[in-house]
Amino acid sequence: MDTWRTWELVLPAFERRHDVLALTLPGHAGGPVLAGGIDPEVFVDAVERAMDAAGFELPHLVGNSLGGYLAFQLAARGRAASVVAFAPAGGWAQGDGSIEPLLDAQRALHEQMKTAAPHAQALLRTPAGRRSATQLITTHFEHIPPDLLAHQMLGVAGCKAAGDLIGTALAAPWTLDAQRITCPVRFVWGTADKLLPWPAAAARYRAEWLPHADWVLLDGVGHCPQLDVPTEAAQLVLDFTSP
Repeated sequence: MDTWRTWELVLPAFERRHDVLALTLPGHAGGPVLAGGIDPEVFVDAVERAMDAAGFELPHLVGNSLGGYLAFQLAARGRAASVVAFAPAGGWAQGDGSIEPLLDAQRALHEQMKTAAPHAQALLRTPAGRRSATQLITTHFEHIPPDLLAHQMLGVAGCKAAGDLIGTALAAPWTLDAQRITCPVRFVWGTADKLLPWPAAAARYRAEWLPHADWVLLDGVGHCPQLDVPTEAAQLVLDFTSP
């Protein structure tokens, strides 16, 4: 339910080395409207069209959570020079029931944000309010600008397709044709991730799909390293993507 601005704190570092395209996914606030049925291919197709329109034939892909999973799907299509995935979705073991409480929490979060978003500015004036707004995604929050947090709250609240997106996520097979991924891959995972906890949420990536990838663990970091520790997160991408 996030927007392109989840990358705002690392974009200046990226832009010093690369041309950058930061996207909001379909169905998310400010993103393309979802038309027709929802399935994982809809998102992969939408990102690929945006890449084509921007002239990005073989880019370095960086994604967080659902975005990380989509980056791997694009890599399997041969559309990535490399992938850096921050806590990508889809890696839980087959039969792992943790996806259901995760998505229940997402539903609850969406409803909470619809109630709280009109009061975002007031809620974010205090450290306690900013801690509350960020507790599921970061462990460090003091450096995140209140206006960015307010945007994120409004983005979650304004994700009109949230119910359909969550329902699709619950029913999705979450598969990956990893043998088709030939580009370099780096995983970055915070050990304090509350949404996709390490190591359970990475089980299939580690054991079945991409066990020989480069793995980086960030001690005490939450689900969104690009917000939590932006300087370190940016460097982990640039060290992997820059010649």
